[in-house]
Amino acid sequence: MSSKAKGTPATVAAGRAGIAYTLHPYEVGPGGESYGEAVADALGVPRERLFKTLLAEVDGRLTVGVVPVSASLDLKALAGAAGGKRAKMADPQVAERATGYVVGGISPLGQRRRLPTIVDESASGFATVYVSAGRRGLQIELSPADLIRLTGAAVAAVARV
Repeated sequence: MSSKAKGTPATVAAGRAGIAYTLHPYEVGPGGESYGEAVADALGVPRERLFKTLLAEVDGRLTVGVVPVSASLDLKALAGAAGGKRAKMADPQVAERATGYVVGGISPLGQRRRLPTIVDESASGFATVYVSAGRRGLQIELSPADLIRLTGAAVAAVARV
């Protein structure tokens, strides 16, 4: 897909970077607690290979955690990986304003402003991983190395199963 193609900021960023990726549209009902798991099921992808993008405040600074939908974000580990002491989940409205995406469609790629990002180390165990492409109903599949490079992420054990 070319960067000239109409898309989300995430797909435009991926296209501009010249990386190989595949888009996967899907349909799921209204999301509840297990929205990410429903997406994995809709795409027929193992839940540990589909990653969710979560925003937390580490010592008051917004930080992105990217973890498998089969796990939760370990806030203490995230704080440590980001060089901080305390972390708490960010308010959803703050997350939306900072990223330019709506909750349920927040992508680690193409965010409004670049935030410190930590990708769970389990991503490195796959040839490709799936993350939101910037809207509900669309995932982008790319290599973990490209995900890490495009987000400027650090890699650490930040998922709690």
